[in-house]
Amino acid sequence: MIALGTALAVASAVAIGGGYTLQHTSASQLPPLRLRRPLNSLALLFRSGRWTAGFLVGIGGWALYVVALRLAPLSVVQAASAGGIGVLAIGAGRLRPSERLGVVAALSGLVLLGLSLGAHTATGRGSVWAVATWMSMSVAAAAGLARFAPTAPGLGTAAGLLYAAGDVGTKAAVGGGPRLAFVPALLACHGAAFVCLQLAFQRGGRLSSGGLAVLWTNALPIAAGTLLFGEALPGGVSGILRVTAFAVVLIGAVALSRRSAPAEPSLEPAIL
Repeated sequence: MIALGTALAVASAVAIGGGYTLQHTSASQLPPLRLRRPLNSLALLFRSGRWTAGFLVGIGGWALYVVALRLAPLSVVQAASAGGIGVLAIGAGRLRPSERLGVVAALSGLVLLGLSLGAHTATGRGSVWAVATWMSMSVAAAAGLARFAPTAPGLGTAAGLLYAAGDVGTKAAVGGGPRLAFVPALLACHGAAFVCLQLAFQRGGRLSSGGLAVLWTNALPIAAGTLLFGEALPGGVSGILRVTAFAVVLIGAVALSRRSAPAEPSLEPAIL
């Protein structure tokens, strides 16, 4: 079951990364999206066949992800999903040194995370209150970034925080029963992440926006697997790999967050 779940997670990463690529290509060429005119902004997006195709492919990837969570531990699924960053880098053109460092560091860190995982990592149901607290803190941090750092890296990171919160809620919800109460909250997180990501796409390259979103969407739930769902931190070499991996992932995040030489155009009025 774990092997099948891992395979589905890889397929999900390819679909979501490809979907983000199509959405970024389209959204970056559209007129500014405005939160105060949500229906008009959505209409602009869906009128683009390329963006709509990317959106549908991404939805399909998310469906594969949910099935993978039913078959494998959260940390295993997220480590396997990390390949989305590589998909975003393909065809992105000539990468700046900081982008190359960011991609290599992010993928290396997430590969190390995968190597630190046991083949039969046990996973629990998680405390309802702990999951709710994690999601609430993620939403608060994302709101702060969207308010005070409305750039491609800031909004991309905010999207990653929100998608990660939604994924943690999804892992809790797939347990069924009363935990299905997490469904409205996780859908709200994904909806807010969608908004942040589309705004990020209009403010910078696919790696400084979607790349950071993919990075945090994968890295944070791996930590949640240990902290919330009882997926034990390994000892010995595996434990060292796990700690080193998170340090390398952080380096990747910092590198991808760096602005290009010409400052990104300020589209802050488009948020209104």
